Amino acid sequence: MGNNPYDLIIVGAGPAGMTAAVYAGRKGLKTLVISKDTGGQVNWTTLVENYMGFEQIQGPELIERFNRQMQEGEDLTYKEDEVDRLEVKEDLESPKVFTVNGRNTGLHHGRSVIIATGKRPRMLGVPGETEFRGKGVSYCSTCDAPFFREASVAVAGGGNSGVQAVLDLLAVNAKKVELVTDQDLTADQVLIDRILEDKRVEIHRHHHIEEIIGDRMVQGLKVVNRHGETKDLPVEGLFIEIGLEPNTEFLDILEKNERREVIVDCQCRTNIEGVFAAGDVTIIPEKQIIIAAGEGAKAAIRAWEYLMKKRFGAE
Repeated sequence: MGNNPYDLIIVGAGPAGMTAAVYAGRKGLKTLVISKDTGGQVNWTTLVENYMGFEQIQGPELIERFNRQMQEGEDLTYKEDEVDRLEVKEDLESPKVFTVNGRNTGLHHGRSVIIATGKRPRMLGVPGETEFRGKGVSYCSTCDAPFFREASVAVAGGGNSGVQAVLDLLAVNAKKVELVTDQDLTADQVLIDRILEDKRVEIHRHHHIEEIIGDRMVQGLKVVNRHGETKDLPVEGLFIEIGLEPNTEFLDILEKNERREVIVDCQCRTNIEGVFAAGDVTIIPEKQIIIAAGEGAKAAIRAWEYLMKKRFGAE
């Protein structure tokens, strides 16, 4: 197991994980941050307009600032890897030690853990989606919108992320944007107003995508309304923006709700003492950058308090 485990292992390096690392550093904790990427969902965001201190800032730029501040920690180790297992060892003769397994970096041991793995895009699950991923099907308008300049493109999803994808495509001068939503538009009204003002946008309310059509690249969609009527949309690309799923598959020992989000109390504590969780991976409502960052700070402070109690208290 090793004789010198980390004080704290943080799994995930989005706003929650990176903020937790900064606060852990201020408390003098020997910390490992392990994540399959840096920044998470914020890297997919073109413009952030509601993070305090910045009236407007690009998502990747905000993450770069987060990362720079996190890396200033003197007792911080960062490893880019995907964690596929969390285990706990506890017996009467030794303090509780947690083990996380990185697919490429192997086993890492810590006296406390913060889960901050966030969420990932939800898939439509329709014919053609897997075949045309990267060949016209995308889940990141920030990354891929520039490839569809002067093209006809579709967006699936009528929430904030879907409408923002429409705006991203309009910004790169897409010829036409077909917005397909199985309900009505549910995005913030200020975003809806922006797309309604543009004649290049056609909205297909109460429709769902039945099939993605193409040869080697996307060439169109078959969509169906709630009455069963079908129509074809000739498009060269599809951006799928229908929500997110929590990255919790490896967390068998933690309690989760019906959406597979980690259940935490108001102090970021899970059902396992010494394991905390923060950010979009948890049941905390309102999945916002500023809320995730605040929850990450709180989780780090609670982890430090837990370690101090074990070090000077009942051990």
